[in-house]
Amino acid sequence: MSVPLVKLNNDKEIPAIGLGEPERASLRTRKGYGNEKDVGDGIRASGIPRSEIFVSLHKNLPCETILCYSSSLQITSKLWGTWHSRVEECLDQTLTNLGTDYLDLYLVHWPVPLNPSGNHPVFPTLPDGVRDVDRSWKLSDTWKQMEALVEKGKVKSIGVSNFSQTKLEEILPTAKIIPVVNQLELHVYNPQHKLTEYLKSKKIIPQAYSPLGSTNSPLLTDETVLKIAQKHSVNATDVLISYLVAKGFVVLPKSVTPSRIASNLTGSVTALAKLDAGDITELDGLAAAGKQKRFIMPPWPVDLGFDNWPPFKKQ
Repeated sequence: MSVPLVKLNNDKEIPAIGLGEPERASLRTRKGYGNEKDVGDGIRASGIPRSEIFVSLHKNLPCETILCYSSSLQITSKLWGTWHSRVEECLDQTLTNLGTDYLDLYLVHWPVPLNPSGNHPVFPTLPDGVRDVDRSWKLSDTWKQMEALVEKGKVKSIGVSNFSQTKLEEILPTAKIIPVVNQLELHVYNPQHKLTEYLKSKKIIPQAYSPLGSTNSPLLTDETVLKIAQKHSVNATDVLISYLVAKGFVVLPKSVTPSRIASNLTGSVTALAKLDAGDITELDGLAAAGKQKRFIMPPWPVDLGFDNWPPFKKQ
């Protein structure tokens, strides 16, 4: 089944749906530290030529590897906050662990530099328990280091994750390379219309994580979603994924079973061909009709600049 491709602002293409082919599910891992070595072993064991594998990596955070159904594989993750001042050092460790000389995509995970010399390598905290943010570090300096990786040929594309318009405007005025993607929590209850329109104006592709919500998500039982699913003889998951693809986003649903991965893929591609403009408009309006909800809100002690994100409160 053909999966739509999305063209990035550097003319490279990535699949619109981040799903793994069942026969390649062994490359789909969830681990904490040292994840790169496991992924590298999986790549080598797969027998797939490096030129056919689209690779990006997470650094030093428990993560889920995402594979894209295409002529290539996409393995997506991000640079963690404690590495903002040591981007190339972090990348070099990743390349060594993977046994490769370049990555296809590298993302800044959150616009929150953390103390690299703090009391924990991932989540350093202050004595009062609040996360230890490096407030002296500029995001524009992180981005300069990201750009240098492209110039050296160590990374093909770079992007960001969880960046509001406010945070993007901290890097764009001095950026030589515009981020190719911004990975965000995007779904019918958190569509972030204003932000995604801004991204479109900057030719930055939105990538949607948590497109189905969280565990026991109300999205899957929403009356409007179910009505549209019934209308087109598809299921709620198919509607939720295809809605975002229809808007030109890259969608990253998570699943732990090959059968679910396959059904998500085939069902959403089928639904994509059936959704009409009225369906999209109706789904676009759910949040504004009183259903606005975010599921992912880490307790960062900074103002991220997002709408519908409550002010930080010390626990």
